[in-house]
Amino acid sequence: MLPNDDHRRAMERAHVKAWPATTTALVQGWLWRCSGGGSQRANSVSTVDFDGGDPDAALDAIEARYWTQGLPPRVQTFDLTLPADLPDRLSARGYRETEATLTLFKRPEPVAEPADVERSESPTEDWLSVYLSAITENRRRVNVGILARAPGPRAFFTVRRDGVAISSALCVTGFGCAVVECVATAAAARRQGGAERAMRALESWARGQGVDWIGLQVVATNTAARALYERLGYVAGAKNRFWVREG
Repeated sequence: MLPNDDHRRAMERAHVKAWPATTTALVQGWLWRCSGGGSQRANSVSTVDFDGGDPDAALDAIEARYWTQGLPPRVQTFDLTLPADLPDRLSARGYRETEATLTLFKRPEPVAEPADVERSESPTEDWLSVYLSAITENRRRVNVGILARAPGPRAFFTVRRDGVAISSALCVTGFGCAVVECVATAAAARRQGGAERAMRALESWARGQGVDWIGLQVVATNTAARALYERLGYVAGAKNRFWVREG
């Protein structure tokens, strides 16, 4: 079963909830987000909702906010972005498309939680050591703050081998969905099944939360990650695009 439009909107809203930016503002229903660092989502405008009547005025407003922060305006669109012609409007204003991500979906299934996976309500030092080692330096400080603000219900998963933390994952629920974040494996432990065990523990927990769908966003060109998730039963159901205006 593939997600319908209502499911895709709910999952997009759940992703926005799961990764809260440092500073936000509503602009005609769009969510302007600013955090600094290298996180694209936390420094772009979410366009899943729009309740205004003047998209160009809204673009003027979000651009002014970013320029004031000394940052280039960045907008995130997806298949059901509102208004539907927003990508054309962005192109006409000189925005260029940068990175694309795919939203993968799965119905939660009964899964036995692996014995070597720990679950906690907050990120432990071991969990952070694994996750932070897998991301770029310019994202670490900001992302630690985002993780501290991630709303509940949430669960952090740490996979251990011989007592050593090797893989991490985070799950945040909302809008009837479970969002997967922060799947990472220590460099010395890659290709040893740690990420898969984290995902199975996460699915077991998410099913217990009564969600309809589990979803995650992965860079479209990351074929290795996509292969892992597809092997676990995830299917592509939406596409996000990031746009930036430089100058």
